[in-house]
Amino acid sequence: MPAARPTYTFLGPEGTFTEAALMQVPDAAKAVRIPSSNVNTALDKVRDGSADAAMVPIENSVEGGVTATLDAIATGQELRIIREALVPISFVLVARPGTDISQIRRVSTHGHAWAQCRLWADANIPSAEYIPGSSTAAAALGLLEEDAHYDAAICAPLVASEQPGLRVLAENIGDNPGAVTRFVLVSRPGVLPARTGADKTTVVVPLPEDRPGALMEILDQFATRGVNLSRIESRPTGQYLGHYFFSIDADGHVADARVADALAGLHRISPATRFLGSYARADEQSPMVAPHTSDEAFRTAHAWVREIVAAETLEPGMTVNASPTA
Repeated sequence: MPAARPTYTFLGPEGTFTEAALMQVPDAAKAVRIPSSNVNTALDKVRDGSADAAMVPIENSVEGGVTATLDAIATGQELRIIREALVPISFVLVARPGTDISQIRRVSTHGHAWAQCRLWADANIPSAEYIPGSSTAAAALGLLEEDAHYDAAICAPLVASEQPGLRVLAENIGDNPGAVTRFVLVSRPGVLPARTGADKTTVVVPLPEDRPGALMEILDQFATRGVNLSRIESRPTGQYLGHYFFSIDADGHVADARVADALAGLHRISPATRFLGSYARADEQSPMVAPHTSDEAFRTAHAWVREIVAAETLEPGMTVNASPTA
C-alpha cells in the first residue's frame, strides 16, 4: 500500500515566494499543497492536524524579522521548525493591459515587498498610494477582479508570467538586488532533525524581569559556551508595556554539548524559554567551534568533576553539581 502523501500549507495564493520556498522541500512536488491566507491560518492548520507542516517567511535580508511569524510561533500550542529555505527576491510591477505607468494612483502588495521597493516607487510612481495586500500574489490576482480598487501590483515575476491578464510595466524594481528571504518549515513536535554539523537552533526567551543586566545574563549563556548568535530580536508579549520576549537563532544543534548547556542555562534564568527546533542551515555553513567548547572538551570536563566527586568524601548533606554554571 503506497504511503500517504504529506500535506503542506504555505502563505498563498499559488505563485508566492513562499510556495517557491516550499518547492525546495524534496517531497513537495508530490505533496498536497494548500494555500493559506496568512501566517496564523497556516500555523493553525498544522496545530489542528489538517496539514503536516507549513512553510512561512521568518526573516528578510532587507527588512529583518517577519513579525507575524515570530509572534505566531512564540505562543499557543508548541511547534517545531524542521527546515529552512532561502529564496532570492525580485519584483515586477504589473497592471491590466492598457494601463500606463503614468496612470497608476494606487498600488497593492505585501508590506515587506512594498518596503523593499519604496525607493523605486518614490522615483517612478511618487503619487501612488500603497494598499496593503495579504501577499504579493494575492495583490496581483486581485487586479483580475472586476471590482479591483487599485491600479497596479508588485509581485514575483512567476506570477506575472502565469497570468495572461496581467502586463508587466517594470522589472527588477527592488531597491536591493541581492535581497533574500528566509523561510521555515514548521511542524508539530516529533522527531528531531539529525545533527549535520551545519545547524541552527531557534528559541524564544521571555525576559523574566526588566532590570539592568537582564539581557546580558541571557546573552552570557551563549557567549561563555562559544555559541554564536545569527539573529536576536525583541518582540512585545502583548501583556503590558515594557514586557518582551527575545527570538534567537543560535549556530549549532541542541545535540551539541555547548548548545545544550547554553539552553540549560537559559532555562534556569527563564523557565518559560521555548525551544522551537534544531535544523540544518540552508547555506550549509558550519560554525567555528573553539577547542574549549567542543563536545570532547565538555565530556572531558564533566568526567574530571565526576572523578573528583568519586574520589573525595563529602560532608553529610553536601551535593556537587557536575554541570558548569553560567
